[in-house]
Amino acid sequence: MFHIPVMRGLVPRIHGFRAAAKAWMAGTSPAMTTSILRTAAFALVLAAGSAFWPGSGRTQEHYPLRSVKIVIPAAPGSTTDTLARIVAEHLGQTWGKPSIVENIPGGAMNIGAATVARAAPDGYTLLIAPPSPFSFNHLLYRDPGYDPTRFVPITMLAKIANVLVVRKDLPVGTVQELISLGKENPGKLSYASQGVGSTAHLSAAQLEVRTGMLMVHVPYRGAQPALTDVLAGHVDMFFDTLATSVPLYRDGKVKLIGVADLRRADIVPEVPTIAESGLPGFKSITWFGLAAPPATPAAIAEKINRDVVAILNQKEVRAILQNISLEPGATSRAETAKYFAEETALWSKVIHEAGIEPQ
Repeated sequence: MFHIPVMRGLVPRIHGFRAAAKAWMAGTSPAMTTSILRTAAFALVLAAGSAFWPGSGRTQEHYPLRSVKIVIPAAPGSTTDTLARIVAEHLGQTWGKPSIVENIPGGAMNIGAATVARAAPDGYTLLIAPPSPFSFNHLLYRDPGYDPTRFVPITMLAKIANVLVVRKDLPVGTVQELISLGKENPGKLSYASQGVGSTAHLSAAQLEVRTGMLMVHVPYRGAQPALTDVLAGHVDMFFDTLATSVPLYRDGKVKLIGVADLRRADIVPEVPTIAESGLPGFKSITWFGLAAPPATPAAIAEKINRDVVAILNQKEVRAILQNISLEPGATSRAETAKYFAEETALWSKVIHEAGIEPQ
């Protein structure tokens, strides 16, 4: 049960204790003396061994002692996946232990999130995801397989504005032209998403509510397959992140007609915001959070937060993130929890107005 050096050091301490105790208990009955000595020796063993017991302060102090798995509830190639691999690489360097990224897509990200929710609360399984598993999937699914409010928030890794991407041969060049086409052809235009309840789904639902358009929702098992079908012309549009869509836009493979933020994106200043295109206040931001399973000890959560925040504040890492249009987060645990709750309130309103019923 215990490490051999610990036991070797413990044996003489037990013998010494027994000798001193026998002298002190002179006159006590033999049976009582034996009972007391056994109890005291057992307590001494527990006290010495507790420093090495899983979940103890000593274990938390030296976390991690082995590799850490980071679950991504999205397909490879997505912005979530790209960001997670950047963080995992630098965590591996910081900790001297591998950080392994595992993609578990599907089920509108519920499958991967539920996997982490069921994991041991020891810091060796973490979740990196966009908003839906943390803030509103429980509003869209009667039983997503987990309670997002029970995750232990660690930090906000980064955020990025979404942009309305349309297939290159769709006969529109502006948001207003898209609205006109949609109203003239109700139920004809289609939009892709990473699944029911994803930011892309709710952003398009917000567009429908604000404009009176009626479109067809085509859910996919991740951002990459959704974007692939926009490229192939199988679906008309997709609210994607700037990180993955701008390179395709530069190559002339898709059109970007509106940035879903209140200000234009520096990387594509020529693309107007949806807000300035006739829909004031329209906003859709994709952010990426890091969380641990429910009941993860605060000491472990704080250590992960400190180490990840330090990584995100490195000049080299900030430059890497900004190069793919991501704005570094590096929030405290309290700030992260507050942001998760605010996002729940925001998208709860959209879900209600769009009449989206839980599945």
